[in-house]
This record gives sequence, structure tokens and C-alpha cells, in this order.
Amino acid sequence: MTGAVAPEPKPRVAAIPGDANGIGPELLAKLLAMPKVAARADVLVIGDRPVIARGEREAHVALQLAPVEDPRAPWPEDGIPYLKTAFMEVGQIAPGTVSAISGEATLRTLDTALDLARKGIVDGILFAPFNKEAMIAGGMGHEDELHYMAEYLGHDGQVSELNIMGGLWTSRVTSHIPLKDVAGAITEGGILDAVKLADRELKAAGVLRPCIAVCALNPHAGDGGNFGTEEIDVIGPAVEKARRFQIDVSGPWPSDTIFLKAQAGEVDAIVTMYHDQGQIAMKLMGFHKGVTVQGGLPLPVATPAHGTAYDISGQGIAQTGAMEAAFDVLMRMAASHRARREAA
Repeated sequence: MTGAVAPEPKPRVAAIPGDANGIGPELLAKLLAMPKVAARADVLVIGDRPVIARGEREAHVALQLAPVEDPRAPWPEDGIPYLKTAFMEVGQIAPGTVSAISGEATLRTLDTALDLARKGIVDGILFAPFNKEAMIAGGMGHEDELHYMAEYLGHDGQVSELNIMGGLWTSRVTSHIPLKDVAGAITEGGILDAVKLADRELKAAGVLRPCIAVCALNPHAGDGGNFGTEEIDVIGPAVEKARRFQIDVSGPWPSDTIFLKAQAGEVDAIVTMYHDQGQIAMKLMGFHKGVTVQGGLPLPVATPAHGTAYDISGQGIAQTGAMEAAFDVLMRMAASHRARREAA
């Protein structure tokens, strides 16, 4: 008689519907109705019942939600585990509208998921699109949700968004700052941090030895100093320092050609100097399949790279490609996070 091999434990993740007035509730409902979700993970849905119900109506699905009173206890095996919150009333939902009420409710729902993460109850968090304007109006107190989450979790290490399109990842040295301030904000330390972060997060997603390219700042990589010297003074030296950490990194590469090498599969990740340098290219490569990972946090957090799409909110026509891709990325990272935690 041969002994049976116990299956690998599935990662446990929290899933939240994002901004109540956007397409997030619809996307989450459509995702949860897919059989592959329960097959790959134990998912705990967190959110207000009117918001979840709105998503079900627009997705034309009826989710079999199984109430959870104490997330620390075993989750129900029949149905989708559901932790009910109560931050919005049905009459406060206004599809297609920026709302401080919705922004505050988004923050409180996120807080609930982060509390579970701090207690080690979940291995990752998946959220449908947030709206930064609504969250700031609702009291976020930060430029974006990533820095809000870092403070909430008590994490003071380096954090940065990473964007993913298929097998290509991007991280960036500067993010949500005016373009006029970018050159002054680029430092060797910032570039080195961005390279290390990309290397670490890719390894967490299963890439054993990531190949990373670093963008130049100026046209034609500065053309030997004719169009700017940041490549000579800052970026090049930072790349050399990164190599001393046994990271497979090259650059600086002209930003108008490096994405062609990426499309050809020659690199796994690109480190850009500012927000739109990578975002424009990535969204042109596949807007409806892009993923954002909240890099550097103590656990994996992923979301679709697109926004709340207020223009089509309430119409039931939202495409799930990016939401599915975010789920797939999160599963790889959450499984790795769980394995590291159990081995510690």
C-alpha cells in the first residue's frame, strides 16, 4: 500500500471590492464566480453587503457567500467565506461618482484586510480598483494607498508599485511627483532600492534569477552627456553597485528602445525613472491585462493596473482580464509568502 501525498496547502487571501462607485464590485463578483478561484486559494471576501450585492447584479451572478464571524476560526468549506462590514448604506452608493463616503468606506474595508494580514490570518490581499481622489477625500492622508498601507502595517522599509504585463515587470525610482521634480529626485540609492525591490519581488513570484534593465532619464541615454549627465553621474554608477549584489542588471538603456527588448523576452523587468516612462508603454502593451503589485510590503498585495472606470460603472460590461491576472500573480506570491512563513 502506497502512502498518499498530502496536497500543498492553498494560500489564504483576502479579497475586497474596491471603490463602491466604480467597476470593482462587478469585477470581484465575476472573478469569484470562476471555478479556478476556489481551486487555487481559500478566499475570504470582505465588504459591505450592499456593495457586494451591486457587483452580483451587474455581473449577473449569485455568489454563495458563507458568513464568517471569527476569521481566526476555520473558514466554511461550503460556499465563499464572507466577512461582512458595514461602512456604507445602499443609498450612499452612486455609480460613476467620486465620493468621500465611498473613499472612507474603501479605507475602512482595506483596514479590515490589513488587520488580518498583521495577525497572519491571510497570506495576501487582492483588491479591485481604488479611486485615489475619493480615498484622499475620505481621509487617507497619503498620496496613494501603498504608503497608507505601509504606515498602517508599521512598515518603514522601501516601498514602490510594480506593474506587470504578462511576464514583464516594471518598478520605478520616482512615482507620484511632478515631472519637473524628477531629475532632482533620482539618486543612486533610489535606483539601487528599485532594482533590489524588482529582483526580490520577481523571485517571490517564482523567477529564479531575474534579468533586469534600467532605463535612462534623458533622450538617447544622454548621448554621452550631450543631452544630460544623469546617466553618467547617477544611473550608471547605481547599476554598477547593483551588480555587486549578484543581481543580473544592465543599463542605462534608452527608454524608447528598451521596451522592444522586453517585448522580445530579453528581460524580466525594467526599472524606470518616473511614472509615465513605464506606464505608457505597459498600458499600450495590454491595458486590460495589467497588474499592480504593492511592492515592498510585508505580504503580497495585488490589484488590476487600470482604474475604477466610472464611465462604464453600472453597465455590467467590465472586462476581467486584469483582475484575473492580478489574482494569478497574487497566488504565486502568496504561496511563496506562506511557505517562507511556515519555514521560519
